[in-house]
Amino acid sequence: MGLKKGELFHKKRINEFLGEEKLKIFLNFCLRYIADLDIPIKRGTFIEYRTGLINVSPIGRNCSQVERNEFAVFNKEHQILQTFKSAVEKEFSDYNLKFSIGGQISFDCFPVGWDKTYCLQFLEDYDNIIFFGDKTSEVK
Repeated sequence: MGLKKGELFHKKRINEFLGEEKLKIFLNFCLRYIADLDIPIKRGTFIEYRTGLINVSPIGRNCSQVERNEFAVFNKEHQILQTFKSAVEKEFSDYNLKFSIGGQISFDCFPVGWDKTYCLQFLEDYDNIIFFGDKTSEVK
């Protein structure tokens, strides 16, 4: 979503990109996958719809900070996020989506090109752009 001088000038939604049928197929796949996961705890809000992406969390976004940290340790050993991400990449290879692990408990799903650099097409007269986040790298 883009605002300029308080006015909305740009907004794209992932459901419009995919269409409701493909979105439903993707969500059902993720929910079944999570249901079959044998992990120590699950805390709800496993899928969070955001305007431009879908966030998928096998432990659930409602976990506490302690549970988040425990899952990160468990995930490091058992590769839950990486395996899940690989499964959706394979299953939805024809959907033109990118899947990105970000942080301790989840991965994001978004259309190819809708990453953090998407906003650059709207910026003018800037020599340096700095993104903040826990996992960033320089793009040349």
